[in-house]
Amino acid sequence: MTDSTFDYSQTLFLPQTEFPMRGNLPVLEPVLLEKWKKLDIYNQLRKESATKQPFILHDGPPYANGNLHIGHALNKILKDFVVRSKTMQGFDAPYVPGWDCHGLPIEWKVEEENRAKGVKKDEIPTLEFRKQCRDFATKWVEIQSDEFERLGVIGDWKNRYATMDFSAERSIAQEVLKFAKLGALYRGSKPVMWSSVEGTALAEAEIEYQEVTSTTIFVKFPVIGQLKAENKFINIFGENNKIDLSSGVSVVIWTTTPWTIPANRAIGFSKNISYGLYEVIAAPADNWGKVGEKYILADNLAENIFKIAKVEEFKRISDVNPEGMMCQSASVRR
Repeated sequence: MTDSTFDYSQTLFLPQTEFPMRGNLPVLEPVLLEKWKKLDIYNQLRKESATKQPFILHDGPPYANGNLHIGHALNKILKDFVVRSKTMQGFDAPYVPGWDCHGLPIEWKVEEENRAKGVKKDEIPTLEFRKQCRDFATKWVEIQSDEFERLGVIGDWKNRYATMDFSAERSIAQEVLKFAKLGALYRGSKPVMWSSVEGTALAEAEIEYQEVTSTTIFVKFPVIGQLKAENKFINIFGENNKIDLSSGVSVVIWTTTPWTIPANRAIGFSKNISYGLYEVIAAPADNWGKVGEKYILADNLAENIFKIAKVEEFKRISDVNPEGMMCQSASVRR
């Protein structure tokens, strides 16, 4: 029988530490961040690594247009792993954070704020709108900088860059002038995506295309022979299958660009796809897939193709090795 009044914890020999039982991160984290800032770890690393081989991480800057989300965290923390690991491997791996302050994401956020105040975009002078965007980006650069530091990302946060900094814009202008002096700068034609609603240029990633159903055609390429290989004819149907090409054997392809057919000079096959020779057994009298005709098709597409072609019954005759196959001009069915 056990003694319920006895403290059995006194019978365990456990190590004694000063670590608290709870992490209490809401209180501890700001203390740790402040301590690291006072230690100036980043600049200490730069001094110690000054003579080492450099490793530069070119980091695509985020837009300065709102609080950080999980995508920002994943992006920056993974890159922080790279910088820290390279530093530990003996490289000089500086990291200078930056922000993209130009483009539609920031303009759109500013317009949202204006619409909430009942102000339309056309009512705001261009220079005033640009100033609003600059002020908006400036605010979020500072907020996001603090939030990135809270994530523990190490970098030169005091000397961050932003695309709207006049020094950055000056550097861009200088580089363009270098191209001009070398004679490498020219004026040409290039399509630029444009939002008629926003009145601004768009990146390709910002374009959403309307779903359309393209005109599709199926094309029959009659097989007329086989090329020689090492002075021997290759039997595309296998040595045990003697198929009479004069009875009508065609390769069937489909395309959504019918205007390319007149200039077509080859048919593409893949070594990773199996092909078969199929014969039409039953079909309507006026059907383009005639009874007795034989088609070379990809096996995984044959059933669907015959369904579209309104073929009522078909059978697979043999495997097909398309290497060396020769076809003549196409027979097209829409």
